[in-house]
Amino acid sequence: MADRRHGTPRDEGSASRPPQAHGPSPQDPVRLGVVIGALGVVFGDIGTSPIYTLQTVFNPSDPHPVPVTTENVYGVVSLVFWSVVVIVLVTYVLLAMRADNEGEGGIMALITLLRRWGSQRGRRATVLAGLGIFGASLFFGDSMITPAISVLSAVEGLKVVESSLESVVVPVTAVILVLLFVVQRRGTAAVGRVFGPVMIVWFVVIGACGVAGIVDHPEILRALSPTYAVGFLAGHFATAFFALAAVVLAVTGAEALYADMGHFGRRSITRGWLFLVFPACVLSYLGQGALILADPGNISSPFFLLVPDWGRLPMVLLATAATVIASQAVITGAYSVASQAAQLGYLPRLRIAYTSESAMGQIYVPWINWLLMVSVLTLVFAFRSSTALAFAFGMAVTGTITITTLLFFYVARAKWGTPVWLVAVGASVLLFVDLLFVAANLTKLVHGAWLPLLIGLTAFTVMTTWQRGRELVTAERARHEGPLREFIDHLRSGEVSTLRVPGTAVFLNRGKQTAPLAMRANVEHNHVRHEQVVILSIETEAVPRVPAGQRITVDGLGYADDGIIHVTARFGYMETPEVPGALAMLGPAETEGQLQLDQASYFLSKIELRRGKAPTMAAWRKRLFIATSYITADAAEYFGLPRDRTVIMGSHIEV
Repeated sequence: MADRRHGTPRDEGSASRPPQAHGPSPQDPVRLGVVIGALGVVFGDIGTSPIYTLQTVFNPSDPHPVPVTTENVYGVVSLVFWSVVVIVLVTYVLLAMRADNEGEGGIMALITLLRRWGSQRGRRATVLAGLGIFGASLFFGDSMITPAISVLSAVEGLKVVESSLESVVVPVTAVILVLLFVVQRRGTAAVGRVFGPVMIVWFVVIGACGVAGIVDHPEILRALSPTYAVGFLAGHFATAFFALAAVVLAVTGAEALYADMGHFGRRSITRGWLFLVFPACVLSYLGQGALILADPGNISSPFFLLVPDWGRLPMVLLATAATVIASQAVITGAYSVASQAAQLGYLPRLRIAYTSESAMGQIYVPWINWLLMVSVLTLVFAFRSSTALAFAFGMAVTGTITITTLLFFYVARAKWGTPVWLVAVGASVLLFVDLLFVAANLTKLVHGAWLPLLIGLTAFTVMTTWQRGRELVTAERARHEGPLREFIDHLRSGEVSTLRVPGTAVFLNRGKQTAPLAMRANVEHNHVRHEQVVILSIETEAVPRVPAGQRITVDGLGYADDGIIHVTARFGYMETPEVPGALAMLGPAETEGQLQLDQASYFLSKIELRRGKAPTMAAWRKRLFIATSYITADAAEYFGLPRDRTVIMGSHIEV
């Protein structure tokens, strides 16, 4: 496993190239292997939704139960179908996936597009970016709930096979989840090769079972008409409105289609969705609806009861495999969101390992992994059933979808100049649907919907506090460091007696406006400087990758003969900082002499944060900011510095 580190913008450091393999761009030809790979990673969550969606809608223990009548069954199945069409097909596949950031998708990509294209629109763009961060925060709640509800719903199939096995459902689920999180550090490169074929089998099987149910009751096909969905909403609004809180489970995982676009390409995901996933899920929902029409008692577990007796145990095993894959996909998504948030300055520098030399998206973030494991197990033991967890699940999904829709239309107007009337019409229709789902899920607030909101608000508070705290620290640090040009002039004038020693010194700094604290301390206290001095900074761009030709900028800082230069290394938020690799790109003509990188000394300025009395932030936010700083990854490891040649010099700053 290749171990590398990701960082945050304006941290001291530089970067080098990560594993180079990258998913196809939206314009690349569609290859069967890529489509199969997408089937194994992208569609796990949405592809396992048929296990629990209709069962949850008609759950008799729901605080707002939907009566099992012929009219209601047709209405619910029609609502499920058209919700998938409007939200997944229209919002994500046809619209949102066209708003990519250099091929990358997901809500973090929309935030970077907002930063770029909405920068001249002031406060409105800032507010929308903050809303986007809240959407990303809700995704962390989704990442905790998805493994719990998915694996629980699959293992609950044991109750259908043999009712006496009900007592082992929770323990078996817990064991599977623990194993899933433990193996994360080994990576998914090897397992990933079998994900696609397993999911192909899954979709073929659930589609075939759906066809069997439809054959027994073909009238259910009438539910494909939108008149049943509209009639159900208009004629039985009270019942239909509350049903929406469970119907939304059919579109869980829609964000994954968008978030994983950079790895597989828009066309591959679109074709996988249109030609296999969408038809299979629709057939399963129709088949389950037909089964419920035949016998209302089948609402207890329509998905597994659709399978013949002899096939139920194999189906439980297949469903468990599919839900583990679904969990794997959302866990990896959480790693990616955390990594991108750190690169954009919303989280501290995190230790990140690439688990594959050929798959860009396969990363492992230990801190996030163990946090997720504890959270998921807590949910399993607290809720103990998939139907109970379903009340909480919908809130995270609907919140993220609504925010994605809103940000997309803003970007469509700002980036592409889409006519205002078209944006208004499209946004009004789709946001009306999204907000209807949000309102329905708010009715479940006291029954579990508070959980993802609490998780989202907590993550949002941490990220915005970290961003604000870093701004304060940056300003205070600049005051301590003083202007760099003035410091260089001071050195050249000879006002401070310094001994010029042989060798190369590399000082990692946030930019070239101020002098590195470590360099200032070395001169003022030790009275020495090296023959070759490199002040190295990173600028993390709001794009996934920066072309090699635009990577390095060298500034002689006004003098061409003093051996002191400033190097700016630009990298995308998906790239990995590594100082030696970046410096190796420089030649003697650029560095006022040959750098002795094999013997170079690296200097880091370590800042100790203290809570001050200045009214910069609320006291509790100061404590939160300082506490969050403790999870920051070790800077020497983060930047790939040689331990035996790294010097750390400390200072303290009050916030």
